[in-house]
Amino acid sequence: MATTSKGHKKITPRQKMINLMYVVLMAMLAMNVSSDVLKGFSLVDEGLNRSKENSSTRNEAIYAEMEAAMKQNPEKVRTWYNKAKQVRSMCDSLYNLADELKWKIVREADGDDADIYNIKKRDNLEAATHVMLAPGSGQGGKLKKSIETFREGILKMVNDSVQKKIISNNLSTKVPAKAANLGKNWQEYMFENTPVIAAVTLLTKLQTDVKHAEGEILHQLVSNIDLKDVRVNQINAFVIPSSKTVVRGGRFTADIVMAAIDTTARPEIYVGNTLLSSSNGHYETVCGSTGEFNLKGYIVMKNGNGETIRREFSQPYTVVEPSATVSATLMNMLYAGFQNPISVSVPGVSANRISLSMTNGSLTKQAPGKYVAVPSKVGEDVTFIVTAENEGRQQEMGKFTFHVRKLPDPTAYIQYTDANGNANRFKGGRLGKQTILAAKGIGAAIDDGLLDIPFRVLGFETRFVDNMGNVIPEVSAGADFSQRQKEVIRSLNRGKFFNITRVRVIGPDGIERTLPYALEVTVN
Repeated sequence: MATTSKGHKKITPRQKMINLMYVVLMAMLAMNVSSDVLKGFSLVDEGLNRSKENSSTRNEAIYAEMEAAMKQNPEKVRTWYNKAKQVRSMCDSLYNLADELKWKIVREADGDDADIYNIKKRDNLEAATHVMLAPGSGQGGKLKKSIETFREGILKMVNDSVQKKIISNNLSTKVPAKAANLGKNWQEYMFENTPVIAAVTLLTKLQTDVKHAEGEILHQLVSNIDLKDVRVNQINAFVIPSSKTVVRGGRFTADIVMAAIDTTARPEIYVGNTLLSSSNGHYETVCGSTGEFNLKGYIVMKNGNGETIRREFSQPYTVVEPSATVSATLMNMLYAGFQNPISVSVPGVSANRISLSMTNGSLTKQAPGKYVAVPSKVGEDVTFIVTAENEGRQQEMGKFTFHVRKLPDPTAYIQYTDANGNANRFKGGRLGKQTILAAKGIGAAIDDGLLDIPFRVLGFETRFVDNMGNVIPEVSAGADFSQRQKEVIRSLNRGKFFNITRVRVIGPDGIERTLPYALEVTVN
C-alpha cells in the first residue's frame, strides 16, 4: 500500500467519502437548533434588557437622592454615601465585563460590524466557545472569578437573609452534579457549544442580577440614613462580635447595640443580670476554656413617650484550640530545588503577627503570610511550624508536613520571533525554514499555564531522513544548532520533516535528565 514520506497511509477514496459524510452530518446537527428556540432566547433577552433598564433607572434615582442628601447633611450621610460609591464601583465592574463579553461573542460570529441588538448568526455554536474557552485567551475563567469576587463582596453588605439567599443563588457558579460528573467546569457548562443568542442571554441575565443586587444594597443604605424620614416602628437589640470563634487564651469581644438608637439617650445594657459599665456598649471577656458559649442579656431604654422598652439579646460563640493553615500556593506538594510559594494563615490572627519556620530546606519571607520555600532533597519530607503572637506572647499554632519530589520533565521547544517581534515557543508541527534557521537552537521549560520554570539545555540530537529512507543523526553539543545541523535544515524542501530528540537538560533542582520524547518539525 502506498505511503506518504512520513510513513502514513494515503487516504483512500472510500475514506474520503466517509470523512465528507461526517462533515455533512455535523453540519446538519449544527443546523438542528430550532428557530423557535432561538426566537425564544431573543424574547427572553429582550425581556431581561427591559428589566435591567428599569432596575438601572431606579438605582440611578436612589444615587441622585443620596447625592442630594450628602450635600444637605454630609456628617450624617457620608458613611452610607461612601458605601454607595463602593457598591456602584463593584457593580459597574462586573456589569461592564459582561457587556464587553457580549460584544466579543457577537463580533466573533457576525464580524466587526456586529450589533448585539440585531444578531445575524444567532445559532452560531463556535463563537461563545472560542471567546470564553479558547486555550490561553478564553475569558470564562476571568468571568467566573469576577462573579465570585463580586458575590462575596456584595453579600457582606446584605442583612436580609432572604435577599442574601436570592442574590447568592442568582450569582452562583456551582456546576450541577450531572455536568460535574462529566468533568465540566462552570465556564464549560455555561458556554461550550452554546448558540450566540443563548450566550448573550446568559450574560444579560447576569447583568440583571447585578442590578438587582445593587438595588437591594442601595435600599438598605437608604434605610440606614433615613433618607425619606421614615419613622422606626420596630426596635431590636443586636450583638456584633469581632469573631464568633475564639482561640483558647484569646479574648471574645462584641459591641452590643440597640437598632435605631438615639445617641442623646444611651440605653442600659445588662449581660446576664449585671449592668455593663461601658457607655458605648463594648463588651470583653477572657476565654479560658474551649466549647460552645452564649452571650445573653437585655437592653433597657426610654422611648419618645417616656415608656420603658426592653429587648433581649443572645449571641452564641465558640472557643477553639489554637489552629493554623499552611498551603502550597501553586501545588499540593513541594519540588526540590524550586522556589515554592507558601501561604500561611491563622483564624482570628492578622498575617503580620504570624511566623513560619521550616525543616530540611530554606525559607524566605516575601510579605506577611507569604513565603518561598526551597526543600533540600527529593524524597525528604519538610515540616513547617507556625507560631503566632497571641495576647502578647508567642504560641505554637500547628505543624504541617509536605512531601518533596523532583520537578517533572520540561517541554522542549524552538524559541523564535514572529513578524511582529513577539517571542514564541514552537512545540511541534509546521514551521518556516527561515524561521528555523533564524532561531539559535532550542530551549526547555515546564510551561503548563500555571508554572513557567526554565531548564538549561545541555545538548540534543536531530534526526533527518534522506531520499533513500535512511535516518541520519546529527548531534549538537549545546542548546544551539550545530553548523552541520543548519546545513542539513537549509537543504530540506518544503514538506520534509526532522525530529529533535535525546534532549539533555538540567533544571533549577540540579538534576540532569534526558527528555523521553521527540520534537517533530515539518519544514513549511
